[in-house]
Amino acid sequence: MPALWIAHVTVTDPESYAKYAELAGPAIAKHGGHFIARGGRYVQLEGQERPRNVVAKFPSVEAAEACYNSPEYQKALDHARDASERELLIVETTE
Repeated sequence: MPALWIAHVTVTDPESYAKYAELAGPAIAKHGGHFIARGGRYVQLEGQERPRNVVAKFPSVEAAEACYNSPEYQKALDHARDASERELLIVETTE
């Protein structure tokens, strides 16, 4: 079943985070993921507000998790760790 990769992000260092974004996109695509929301308009209803929200759709939870653990994505993530505060989760969809 398909899965969504959902990230809620506050960018603290835009220059370093730009390097993350440059590398993360190709890593996500390599694992069958594609963006369905990327930093667009949002309404915060509950919880901690994060001004950047990203959703990517993958063929499966396993594909999304493999992407996260891949050398390509981990290289990208090296740029995001000290450049952002974020939460990331993968959730299986029914469609």
